[in-house]
Formats: sequence, structure tokens, C-alpha cells
Amino acid sequence: MKIKKVTKAVFPVAGMGTRFLPATKSIPKEIMTLVDRPLIQYAIDEARAAGIKEFIFVTSRGKSALEDYFDVAPELEASLRKSGKTELLEVLKATNMDSGAIAYVRQNRPMGLGHAVWCARRLIGDEPFAVLLPDDVIAAEKPCLQQMVEAYAETGGNMVATMEVPQEKAGAYGVLDIAEDMGSIVRAKGMVEKPKAEDAPSNLAVIGRYILSPKVLNDLNTMKQGVGGEIQLTDAIAQQIHDEDNVYGYRFQGQRYDCGSKAGFLQATVAFGLARPEFQAEFGEYLHELVAQQKAAQ
Repeated sequence: MKIKKVTKAVFPVAGMGTRFLPATKSIPKEIMTLVDRPLIQYAIDEARAAGIKEFIFVTSRGKSALEDYFDVAPELEASLRKSGKTELLEVLKATNMDSGAIAYVRQNRPMGLGHAVWCARRLIGDEPFAVLLPDDVIAAEKPCLQQMVEAYAETGGNMVATMEVPQEKAGAYGVLDIAEDMGSIVRAKGMVEKPKAEDAPSNLAVIGRYILSPKVLNDLNTMKQGVGGEIQLTDAIAQQIHDEDNVYGYRFQGQRYDCGSKAGFLQATVAFGLARPEFQAEFGEYLHELVAQQKAAQ
């Protein structure tokens, strides 16, 4: 059977970002900048590298800045062009999206990730689709979703990005129960959302990258509530294990940063800052001096 290409991606961005108040009182969390690019730009760039052509944003009230960010800014472009700032002009143009490439749907009540994906069902149609959570920023030589798309071409079905976590932290994630371990790809026989550490079937945690069959939407249609009284995407994927036995975990190559937490955001800022050639020397020297001062003070 020929496996359909993945050309659509869903970006659930309806959350209120309360962990980053007061900054998120006036701007969406997804617009907060990691070095000099907003979180959402990293997710969009990753999706583009994986061959995504249609971008579906699930938003909520107060997220209009996201729509403006991807729109053309004629006055700013004209000013940069007049000033001869061609490099900045190219950087700016890279944030623009073609007319019709982005669609926006509203999630009018916070009912969980599964519900957010369900809100995009009419735009997804009967095609496989990716889901990217902008909170999860992944530094990788080959973008994570591109790695997954290449692996999906071999397996079809449903695929989730996974990483190994300490057993005591498994309760913060959806966790795979592994039927067969094939190295970078594992076949799942179960998925559990936020289990107690002692009940976790493995330490292989699911993070915010998915390639899903449209059949997942059928289970989401039932509006069955899971952990926390929310409609969990993990539960719908687990149902596919029962119905189709076609759910795989993918151990991606790269480093994931949880930019939904303040500590994770700070860690990502340091890592991405040091990865930029123009900042390496000055920023690296500052961090070295800072650590030396802290050690001396102890």
C-alpha cells in the first residue's frame, strides 16, 4: 500500500501561557523570542524542512499577534530596502507565509490537546497530518519532524517522537508500552498519559511531535475525557494501537528543550545562543566568568 505524504501540520497555540505571566498578559507565549526568533518560528521552520505545505493554527482569543507575525509588513520592508539593510530584509521575508498557506481555527474552550487537534478536523480531511507543539523546541542537525517523515515513509500508521527520561519523571509525560524495539523505531502496544512513576510501562516518553492517521480523529469525535478531565490526544492514539496496531515511537536525534517552563526556556536560550557563531565568543566568555564567580563565592 502506498503511504501518503504528510503535507499538513497542526499547531495547537490556544493556551493562555499562564506560567509566563506577566509577559503573556499582552503577547502570546508563542511569540516570545528564543535569542531573536519567536518560538513559533522554530516550529514553522521545522515543518517546512519536513515538506509541510499547509499550516493549521488552533488559536483562541488574544492570539491575533500570531496572525500578524506571519503577514507581510510592507512599511517595514520598504524602510529596510531604503536603508540598504538587505540582510535584515531577507531575514524578515523568511517569516512571511504565502497567501492561503496558513489557516486559523478557534478552540473556544480549553479542553485539552486532543480537543485542539479535533478542532482542525475539517481542514485535515482524510489525510495524514503532523502535530507540532511549539513549546517543545528541538535542536538537531536534521530537523526532528524531517527525521520522523523519513521514518514514517517506512512504517505508515501513526508515529510519535520519543525520548528516554528518568523513571521518576515519567509521570509528566505520555509513556509508551513497547511491543518491539527496533532501535530508532519502536512498535507500541500501549500508551499511558501521565502515569505514576511506579506504574510507567517504560521510560520512553512522548514529546510534542506527531504524525497521525486521520482515523485518530474518529476517536476524538467521541469527546471522551481522560486525565485531568481533558480530551487527551494520547488516549486517541492509544485507541489506534487497539484498532490498527500501527503506532510507532521514534527516538529522534537531537536535544529537546521544554520552553513551556521558565527553566527550560532559559536553558534553550543559553544553548541556542552559544550555537550562534556571532555570539559564541562573547557569550561563552561571559558564562565562563559567571560560573567562575559562583564557584569562588561558595
